[in-house]
Amino acid sequence: MSSPLLGTEGAVEAEFPDVGVPAHYGDPFAEQRALSVGAAVVDRSNLDVVTISGPDRLSWLNSLSTQKIDDLAPGVAATTLILSPHGHVEHFLSLVDDGARTWIHVEPGEADQLVEFLQSMRFMLRVEIADVSAEYAVLTLMGPERAPAPPGAVVLDFGYGADLIVDRASVAATARETARLAGITAHEALRIAGHRARFGTDTDHRTIPHEAGWIESAVHLSKGCYRGQETVARVHNLGHPPRRLVMLQLDGSQDVLPPHGEAVLSEGQQVGFVGSSARHYEFGPIALALVKRNVPVTATLETAGISAAQEVIVSPDAGANVKITLPRRR
Repeated sequence: MSSPLLGTEGAVEAEFPDVGVPAHYGDPFAEQRALSVGAAVVDRSNLDVVTISGPDRLSWLNSLSTQKIDDLAPGVAATTLILSPHGHVEHFLSLVDDGARTWIHVEPGEADQLVEFLQSMRFMLRVEIADVSAEYAVLTLMGPERAPAPPGAVVLDFGYGADLIVDRASVAATARETARLAGITAHEALRIAGHRARFGTDTDHRTIPHEAGWIESAVHLSKGCYRGQETVARVHNLGHPPRRLVMLQLDGSQDVLPPHGEAVLSEGQQVGFVGSSARHYEFGPIALALVKRNVPVTATLETAGISAAQEVIVSPDAGANVKITLPRRR
């Protein structure tokens, strides 16, 4: 479903993984500045939306996923993961409960697989799962000067920004009435600079939560059992994740960005891959990459023929019951 905002003057459609929404409206750097120091709204209507209703919804979802959400208060946003039996991330859920339904948004095209899995785990519990992507869409409101969410929106406030779930038919009107428009390119540049991994873009089928820095935000380490918990506990208490997320500060002398999946090299040997990349209005060209844990943090890396310094997101010492606090941009 293509966004009606693609009809806005100056709008340019985004490419993978955000086909169907505007990449920008003619000035990506100004749009970044608005998201960072002013107020702007981003069309993310390509995301899928799922709802869960029924009195058992929170306790049931709590038993299936990594975050403790059985006592989640209405209006409080959270993120949680669904893992494979071996602890690999299969789904990343952003969610909020309104007291009657749990609202979830996931990456484009993910709803079918998520709903299929959830339906298979219902058993005799009082829950109803629905893919409502055709009726509801996501907008993201960011910036220190942002106004309150419009009436009727379901709000997931994560501090650095608020995701608004609104009627799909009202996406264009709601966006234009809420704040200045900013494209997904601007949003992605700030996400990368904020060290926030994106499921399916900055991860692969082998990713475990520690590697992407999700232990801090999407995993509760002392809740009850869930699928894949053994891997999380083993890495956290005894070992280290095999890979770690880094932000690459790319050499800006070349007018190219490494594409998704591009190999990351150290001394000519592949040590990882690039997930997402962007041009930031202050930092220049940047990217997120998953690299092997044992790559020295001071090593200069290379991708697509571009040299890159590392900014540590996940420490090589993560796990093994080591508490590490690293700075996070908002």
